[in-house]
Amino acid sequence: MSALSNVSKKRVSYFYDEDVGNYTYGPGHPMKPHRMRMVHDLVVNYGLFRKMESPRRATARQMTRFHTDEYIDFLCRVTPENVEELSQQQTRYNVGEDCPIFEGLFEFCSISAGGSIDAANKLNSGESDIAINWSGGLHHAKRFEASGFCYVNDIVLGILELLRYHQRVLYIDIDIHHGDGVEEAFYTTDRVMTCSFHKFGQFFPGTGDISDIGIGKGKYYAVNFPLKDGMDDWSFQNVFRPVVQHIMDWYRPGAVVLQCGADSLAGDRLGCFNLSSKGHAECAEFVKSFNLPIMVVGGGGYTIRNVARVWTYETGLFAGEKLSEDLPYNNFLEYYGPEYKLDVPSNNMENLNSPAYLAEMKAKVFENLRHIPFAPSVQMQEVPRNYDTDEDEDEPDTRTSLRQRNMRIVPDTELSDSDDEGGGRRNERNYHSNGLGDSSLRKSRSDKKKSSVRNERHKSKGKPNVIMEDVLNNMSRVPMSSERQTLISSPRGGSGVSSPMSTNMSTPALVVTKPMDIDDGRVLTKREPDTDGDIMMD
Repeated sequence: MSALSNVSKKRVSYFYDEDVGNYTYGPGHPMKPHRMRMVHDLVVNYGLFRKMESPRRATARQMTRFHTDEYIDFLCRVTPENVEELSQQQTRYNVGEDCPIFEGLFEFCSISAGGSIDAANKLNSGESDIAINWSGGLHHAKRFEASGFCYVNDIVLGILELLRYHQRVLYIDIDIHHGDGVEEAFYTTDRVMTCSFHKFGQFFPGTGDISDIGIGKGKYYAVNFPLKDGMDDWSFQNVFRPVVQHIMDWYRPGAVVLQCGADSLAGDRLGCFNLSSKGHAECAEFVKSFNLPIMVVGGGGYTIRNVARVWTYETGLFAGEKLSEDLPYNNFLEYYGPEYKLDVPSNNMENLNSPAYLAEMKAKVFENLRHIPFAPSVQMQEVPRNYDTDEDEDEPDTRTSLRQRNMRIVPDTELSDSDDEGGGRRNERNYHSNGLGDSSLRKSRSDKKKSSVRNERHKSKGKPNVIMEDVLNNMSRVPMSSERQTLISSPRGGSGVSSPMSTNMSTPALVVTKPMDIDDGRVLTKREPDTDGDIMMD
């Protein structure tokens, strides 16, 4: 499957919930949901979208397609007021320092998860060629617990939805942290190939060695490319393009999920790579060039002015629009000073990834990929209907109270991600002054014998862990049309390069979608947009 230049613009859906920026992990915490509001504000002021639709937030029932009932029930019930009463469960589910309990936690998770599930549905239905959910990408969350600022793994939920229509799904992760939660979920299956480019060593989560390749049916379907500090644009493309091309040639996925974590950018508060926004976006552009259905999600990124700029730039790239380098007037313009430019440049950081090291890692990855068969086949079955939360509707007029909404008003400390950002603004109470420096946030697990721990998690009485195998085996899937079967099975260089969804795309359409309010299966009355909000309608 060769990468082709795009001769027509894509139909792009863009998911955004106006409430997402109101949530806060707490004073000084590096994860700031407010960054999504900054992204959206730039997207709006660059004029990238055409209209809005109304997908739904995820329900607890949908979340339990991957997560355990007990864990999701805990997320539904826990609040800052009752957290001490649930202290035993708090430890069990790994919430606390990195993953704090905050007001509206479950609603925040439902926004992230719902966006990715609906993005997958847009691709499955053929309504969109690319679906973007910058609020998603929380790749560390495990089936039983929270991890690394992530509570619900929206990516896994989205991939499970894609697997109902696609034989194979490729997951690509360019966050600086290893995508351990997604890899672990699909570690024993060949239905999903995970490919992560990340810093490895004494760095959170401490997994993702070159030798972590999957087990059982999933052996060789986990691809890890461990990197060192200072990875720059040229070096990253020198490994990203050939590895992804090789996977496309042999694995031939029906859909792609791209996690665009922005903490791999130069100058990130928690990152140590040296990518510019253009180097970061080159990965997105290369994936787009294969003309496959793509679900795009966010992820890490802790210098929020850089997060907003790169995700806006990539939104324009996916929509086929060239954006001006000069930032348009927006509600957060002061935070982009003194340059007020869209570009995030690299710096003079030393690159510890020598050409010899990268060549060695690349050779090992290629050697592992040689073991996978060409385009493995999967039996097709009838697909069930989509989840319809209307069947659970019993309190349609229930609304979040004004008091609850006011408790989630973003504090001043959420608006700045560095001491000198925004033309002299200073966040006096940052995570260093709170005693939550790099050493205590997102701790590495490298002291746990990574590979052995991973394998033990996938063993039960001598048999591989089949958590996801059970899910996949019990999933019904849509029978593929003869046209789609032909496209997928065509030899390299044949007509199979193009997705059936890539036809009839005469005009660009960036569809901004706004979730309806859903709370654990109950459909709430849809709110009208605020009159002073930043959502514009055609």
